Amino acid sequence: MKVLLYTEGLKQIEKSGLGKAIKHQLKALEENNIEHTTNPDDDYDIVHINFYGPNSYALAKKAKENGKKVIYHAHSTEEDFKNSFIFSNQMAPIFKWWITKCYNLGDKIITPTPYSKMLLESYGTINAPIVALSNGIDVSFFKHNEERGKNFRNFYGYHDDEKVIVGIGLYIERKGIFDFVELAKRLPEYKFIWFGYSPLSASPLKIREAVNTELPNLHFAGYVESTMIRDALSGADLYLFPTLEETEGIPIIEACAAKIPALIRDIPVFSVWLEDGKNVYKAKDVNEFEEKIKDILEGKLPSLVEEGYKVAIDRDLKIIGKKLIEIYESVLEEKNE
Repeated sequence: MKVLLYTEGLKQIEKSGLGKAIKHQLKALEENNIEHTTNPDDDYDIVHINFYGPNSYALAKKAKENGKKVIYHAHSTEEDFKNSFIFSNQMAPIFKWWITKCYNLGDKIITPTPYSKMLLESYGTINAPIVALSNGIDVSFFKHNEERGKNFRNFYGYHDDEKVIVGIGLYIERKGIFDFVELAKRLPEYKFIWFGYSPLSASPLKIREAVNTELPNLHFAGYVESTMIRDALSGADLYLFPTLEETEGIPIIEACAAKIPALIRDIPVFSVWLEDGKNVYKAKDVNEFEEKIKDILEGKLPSLVEEGYKVAIDRDLKIIGKKLIEIYESVLEEKNE
């Protein structure tokens, strides 16, 4: 079995969660000794497509015409396309039509969670079978490390006695950036730092204003390498994820692996696998976020990091890689039947 792992425009998306997912797929294939290529001119048995651009669509069509099997990875939905950039809401119905057209070229569709699987099935226009499989993370990479945590604090000038809250995401509304800024305003006794970047030129005015907010306890650090994210998750006191919509949300899994207390928004994608008061804490709105941040950082709520760590272990790349291979094999068996 030889797999073509194809991602159109990787340089443009490598800083996003999708870019992380693709790197994870490559590592999963390598760790399981599966022959693979990223060159579409090479021979292959299965093409695994991660994007919905015109080149991806053309490659999937060509592969099917040549009798190859196609796995289409549904990282995106209409729901998480909304509230992302200027005119995204107006374009959402067209986006939904297009991704459906792309996904239907798959002999099988992989999507990160049962929630995103439910969304795709609810469209009523996707005919290919859909399976939910986490994007996974390298748990060993995000292992909690005191020295790396100190390096993070030293780099950004945080003192040992300061409580630091970290957020991760693109500069888009659905990531909860407005609530993050509002919480920094309400809680001046804590430090807030946000990692992630997207071009402000493509962002609505209110996003640009949020990112340019001047507060002594708020810092937008922009894009950083994954090593700094890892160090921040070891050195901060709380991971805050006020996102409004996700297909999975890789950073929360990374936070669980780093054993940092986590507070996330109570939204459907996190139901079942992340439980309030068991492995993470959840909040429904900015008022509840404010209350729980105080209770977590002041030690009024018990630590859940050991239970959270189990969430990460279940989504380690070693496990995800084996499940991915099972999907490949099942598609090839269908070909031979």
